[in-house]
Amino acid sequence: MISQALVGEWTVAAAGKYILIVEDEVDLADMLKYNMQREGYACAALEAGDAVLPSVRERRPDLILLDRMLPGMSGDDVVTQLKRDPQTTNIPILLVTAKGEETDQLVGFALGADDYITKPFSIKVLLARIAAVFRRSDTSAEPSTILEAGPVRMVPSRHELTVSGRPVHLTATQYRVLRAMIVSPGRVFGRSELLDDIFGTATAVTDRAIDVHITALRKKLGPAAPWIQTIRGFGYTFRQPS
Repeated sequence: MISQALVGEWTVAAAGKYILIVEDEVDLADMLKYNMQREGYACAALEAGDAVLPSVRERRPDLILLDRMLPGMSGDDVVTQLKRDPQTTNIPILLVTAKGEETDQLVGFALGADDYITKPFSIKVLLARIAAVFRRSDTSAEPSTILEAGPVRMVPSRHELTVSGRPVHLTATQYRVLRAMIVSPGRVFGRSELLDDIFGTATAVTDRAIDVHITALRKKLGPAAPWIQTIRGFGYTFRQPS
């Protein structure tokens, strides 16, 4: 039984949202498309990975539901190309896979995926995860606050980040990790605490996923990387390096 509260959340999240489904199992793709359209999402479905980039250029999706094992181009390669391009790096990606090992999940997050669900899955759970991704990536309600610390400057309402005046492009999840820390400089965040803040308590994500995102953030921040500091035995903090 789906609670009315959840149905309401899905309806709000679905308003005006376009989802691109990339799945080579035609019956599964049709079933996903049917259920998402029933919830109010606009949908299109593709069967091959190498069809994704042309489709995205023609119509930018609000979310891509992407199978990892695809003909033509693997889902991993699709994520890599999308996240490499500043024009598409902010598109949320929910990876769908038959691989459920922790290492597979970590690879997905390292590539830049925003969430990860393993086959077989419940449609109700998938819809809830999609709605959660939309809520996390929605910056329309963000005040036009500018966050600054040292060389780092963030404008959350526009999903902008600069380091010493140089634009830096982050995935939606990487941006949330950095924003959570920069809002409270000097505060030590445990891995589980960051996971709850970013993914919510209902999402089963391994603690090591945070380490993956931190590693990617440090690489992209370049000279500002030392501002993200590891506190051994506790987690991470954002503060001026000594």
